[in-house]
Order: sequence, then C-alpha cells, then structure tokens
Amino acid sequence: MYKIIVDSCGELTEEMKKDGRFVNVPLTLEIDNQQIIDDESFDQASFIKAVAESDNAPKSACPSPNAYMLEMDCEADNIYVVTLSAQLSGSYNSACLGKDLYEEEDDSKNIHIFDSKSASIGETLIALKIAECENAGMSFEEVVKAVDEYIAGQHTFFVLETLETLRRAGRLSNLKAVIAETLNIKPVMGSTDIGSIQQLAKGRGMNQTIDKMTKCVMDVTTDCENKILAISHCNCPERALSLKKKMESMAKFKDIFIIDTRGVSTMYANDGGVILVV
Repeated sequence: MYKIIVDSCGELTEEMKKDGRFVNVPLTLEIDNQQIIDDESFDQASFIKAVAESDNAPKSACPSPNAYMLEMDCEADNIYVVTLSAQLSGSYNSACLGKDLYEEEDDSKNIHIFDSKSASIGETLIALKIAECENAGMSFEEVVKAVDEYIAGQHTFFVLETLETLRRAGRLSNLKAVIAETLNIKPVMGSTDIGSIQQLAKGRGMNQTIDKMTKCVMDVTTDCENKILAISHCNCPERALSLKKKMESMAKFKDIFIIDTRGVSTMYANDGGVILVV
C-alpha cells in the first residue's frame, strides 16, 4: 500500500480526491489578520476580493511538522510527500522534520519527502508520477529515483494579470511594477533548476505574453507524446482553455488537463493568472 501527501499548494484533481491514496495537508493564508485554512472550505472569490481591497500583502504559513506526522500515521507501507519548492516556502523543511519525528516512534515505514522545485500543478504532476510508478510495480527505491529524474526534467511557467501581489511580497521593485502596469507589460515567469523564480520573456498585453510563454514551453520540451501538460488558472477558465488549445496546436501531448487554483496558488497567481507545467 502507498500514500501520497501533497501540501495544499498542489491542487488535487477530482479523480485524485476520489482515489483515496492522495491527501492534501493545508497551508494557512492570512490577510489583514484574518486566517484562512487552505482546505476544501477555501472560498476563492472572497479571498480575491479581500486581497484587492487590502493595503497589506497576503501571507502564507506552511503546515506544521505535526500535520505531516498525522498523515504519516496510516496503514500504508510506502509514504511519499510532495511539497512546494523549498526556495519559496518552509513546507519542505517542515515535512522533513515531521518525518524525522515520526521515525523516532515508528521506523517501519518507507517515507520520502520530495522538494517539487515547483508549485501548484507541478506538485500535482509529481504526485501522479509517483502513483504511475507505484502502480507499475516499482520498488520504493525505484520510485524515488524515477520521480527525482522526473522533477529534474520538469518545467514551470506562469503569466500574471497583475504584478501587484509580487510587488507587495517584495519580489519586484515598486518602480518596475508601476512601469510594467503603465505600459501593460507582463512578464513570462518560470522556475529555475533549484526551484526559484526567473523572468523568461515579456510581452505587451496578456495575449502576446501568453503567446511568448507557449514559445518558451516548446523551446525546452521534447518527447511531448509521452508527457502530461497541466494548466491551472485563477478565476479565468476561458483563458486556460484558450491556452490549452494553443498547446494542442503546437504539439501532441499524452494528455492536457486544466484545474482551478486553490488558496496558496490563488494568492500568488492573483485574479486572472495562469500556470503551466510540463
């Protein structure tokens, strides 16, 4: 038996929720001293409204080691944990501490913590890869090796409608944000090899920028027929569907799916943001 634990920055598809072997451990969001648990009760519309009306930047807090330990206390022999990038959150370190504490009491299980070096649907795809390997009959060690290789070859891209959240979070200078907003310049952002954020390109207007993002995707993507491409969006289903059609016209992928962002991804993507991972 196996279990896959994903922090709530990684959205689970409806099929994954029904499977029973996937579970989310929630982060906590904060806006104007209001704490919001990023679980099934998360209300995206009210959170977006609260962020837009606030003068303060929203914050997030990673799950406690105990939260991970509680999920490790199960019947599964092989337990895998997927967290958002260690460069962006303390979730990975918290999960590692939870593992160490759990193994002090019970060292009979195989437990591995994966630093996704990504976020959102990047974590989702990693969780699906783990399940694929387990279902193929691989040993625990073989699964870890195969998934580490998968993470090394994964690429994350995103385009935001507004830079305001990044500015408030201190990831962009005020001047750069103001100039970008004034000229309607939007950056194509992506992950680095270690899981931090870099700017890959920029365009004027959302449509041009998304076109540039699709080019960035194809510049680093090979063997498309054997890869799943995932898109998450924050309150912009039509934009996500348009992006899906663009990618379908550029290459034949094994599968493409779309999912709406949960709390943590909503906080960073903001209203109208789209994330693509392959």
